[in-house]
Amino acid sequence: MKKSYILITGLLLAGCSSEQAEEELDLSNSSWEDITEASAGETVRLYMWGGDPGINSYIDDYAIPSLQEEYDVTLERIPLDTNEIIQKLETEKRAGQDEGTVDLIWMNGENFKRAKEGELLFGPFVDQIPSYQDHYQPEDYEFDFGTATEGYEAPWGKVQFVFNYDTSKIDNPPATLDELKIWINENPGKFTYPEASDFTGNAFIRHVMLGEAVEPEELLGEPYAPLEESQASTMWDYLNDIEPDLWRGGETYPASLEELDRLYSQGEVWMTMGYNEARAESLVRDGLFPETTESFVLEDPGSIGNTHFLSIPYNSPNKEAAMAAIDFFLSPEAQLEKLQPDYWGESSPIDVGSLSDEERAGFEELDRGNTVLDADILAESYLSEVDAGYVEWIESEWRNEVAAD
Repeated sequence: MKKSYILITGLLLAGCSSEQAEEELDLSNSSWEDITEASAGETVRLYMWGGDPGINSYIDDYAIPSLQEEYDVTLERIPLDTNEIIQKLETEKRAGQDEGTVDLIWMNGENFKRAKEGELLFGPFVDQIPSYQDHYQPEDYEFDFGTATEGYEAPWGKVQFVFNYDTSKIDNPPATLDELKIWINENPGKFTYPEASDFTGNAFIRHVMLGEAVEPEELLGEPYAPLEESQASTMWDYLNDIEPDLWRGGETYPASLEELDRLYSQGEVWMTMGYNEARAESLVRDGLFPETTESFVLEDPGSIGNTHFLSIPYNSPNKEAAMAAIDFFLSPEAQLEKLQPDYWGESSPIDVGSLSDEERAGFEELDRGNTVLDADILAESYLSEVDAGYVEWIESEWRNEVAAD
């Protein structure tokens, strides 16, 4: 990927006259002091998925005022699906738009692969971020869904896929995909999943793939390769077998996780799901989910987890301010606040061993809430993500193999 540069415009004064000059600055050779000085007073537009109230509250109520105080940087949260953000950058790239409108992106998986291959990102930059250098283990974040990160994104959080269910309606949740199929059959209309173009819906289908089509160890850490037809047919068969007993007989699927959550909150379905083991806590607190909500993971095949990141577009007009924002988001203080169940609640990618005794105690003693599974249960079921190519393959094939039947 090409090294990125920005243009810094200044006024050169000589006597009573002045002229404007442009100086090209390579940020890789800039000190952190230079970067933070240039970022003061600037605005960072953070484009990110906006469908979770707890996540939005973390940004709006905590991050925006704290970043302003720490670095004199104004943060604006722009809600937009990541796929649409990438499309926006691709359009700007084709138009030769060197000064864009996006400064920071919540990024991972197939979207990162697409952005990196399209040379839509600024970097490498992570080696210049003090919080990253002090508190993260680079070897843990060399790949994102099988794509080498190479310093073009900084780890922001860790999540694991869980199911949420209403204990007033379900006594013993299923522990395997076979048990889930039986439960769906015995409780028609009370389960569904988002369509494959939705991030969460695609993740649910990947669990079916790893449980029905192929052993997880055969794919984990390997580049994408199409499944054998006989393998793929087993996962499509599973999804087609449960379809008649889904909500509305499988005639339609929720377009997004937000729609599935709404069905759950209204009692139309008795389960929802999500790629964040702590997501239900704030939804229960805010009265969106019933107080009888708890969580479970499948013991077989397990529970997929991953790290998500922050990236800077190639044409961000405020790259220094974006780097200052990333340093703030990766700091122990911001990561601990992000862990609070009143806000985001998800796990942190920070190296707790790098923290002071006081900082470490904050992480270790935090009560994450009643809906969050014990750490040992999550660890025992953890599965690493597969290559992003499988995400794209599922999205393209699911509609023909399942939804169109």
